Amino acid sequence: MASRLGVGVLILIALLSSATAQAGEYTAAAPGMAPEGSPTSETPVPSAQTPPPPAPAGFRYGFYRRSCPPAEYFVREVVAKAIRKNPGIGAGLIRMAFHDCFVRGCDGSVLLDAMPANPRPEKLGPPNFPSLRGFEVIDAAKALLENFCPGVVSCADVVQFAARDAAFFLSGYRVSYRLPAGLFDGRVSLENETLAFLPPPSFNLTELVDSFRAKGLDVDDLVVLSGSHTIGRSHCSSFSDRLSYPPSDMDPGLATVLRGQCPANPNFTNDPTVAQDMVTPNRLDNQYYRNVLRRKVLFNSDAALLTSRQTASKVVENAVIRGRWERKFARAMVKMSLIEIKNAANGEIRKNCRVVN
Repeated sequence: MASRLGVGVLILIALLSSATAQAGEYTAAAPGMAPEGSPTSETPVPSAQTPPPPAPAGFRYGFYRRSCPPAEYFVREVVAKAIRKNPGIGAGLIRMAFHDCFVRGCDGSVLLDAMPANPRPEKLGPPNFPSLRGFEVIDAAKALLENFCPGVVSCADVVQFAARDAAFFLSGYRVSYRLPAGLFDGRVSLENETLAFLPPPSFNLTELVDSFRAKGLDVDDLVVLSGSHTIGRSHCSSFSDRLSYPPSDMDPGLATVLRGQCPANPNFTNDPTVAQDMVTPNRLDNQYYRNVLRRKVLFNSDAALLTSRQTASKVVENAVIRGRWERKFARAMVKMSLIEIKNAANGEIRKNCRVVN
């Protein structure tokens, strides 16, 4: 009882604070210096970036500065073009980075197509198909890179660069960070491993913590990376259990709206999508945490963040302290990009991201 009361007090304070903090929160970000390896560019870049952590052995910031100077610039321009056409692609690219890293590490294995030798790769796993988007953006960036510096830039690095750049644009240039590069591409991609390693939206807090800990990520990383649910769309089947009767702890108003958008029993042929954040659906921001506090979130895994005082307090901090989540998200994305990395002995630099060499 005391624990629930403590969480309730945290939520009340946060809601009062966020009500006063929301006004005027989004101001134009000033353009600054161009991205790594870039010629003079029209793409805006902030003058201040989240300070990067030390790069691990074998990795460097500006890894392609000599071997393929415009590598990061090429990726950023391709991502910018895609997001101008459809912001939802940016959300897909951020999700792709997560889904790649949690299965066999950050090795581009999520990009591999079905082949006679491997008819069921990761991209056909239930967590990825048909919802994972952005493959054509990776293809376009890789094609540019192969024309300019063939066989140099890994597909795994392109995935991480693209997610970083998507976060940059979708956040209004507030999420900005450098990435250590030098990843190798994996040669193995198995559908059944997606269910084994990607935490589903039905997970409770204990299951989420265990899933992240298995990948070297802590509770703070869990709460911070969950904030990516502030953008993108979700299939109704991912949360339909929370709309059934008796009702879940979802806000009744949101549940009513969702029941009007989703079929009672979604299936593969009738499974519409809805915005994960109905307040700022195309903006990567800390609105997600305000939604969590108001119980206006889709997934059980989102609501689970309020089931312990430790995670609830982190939700409150991200909701009310200006700029904190953006800085933490940048650092968590760098940390995630180095999960279970390959080397020259068990990896390669693919020429085509969809097939092994």
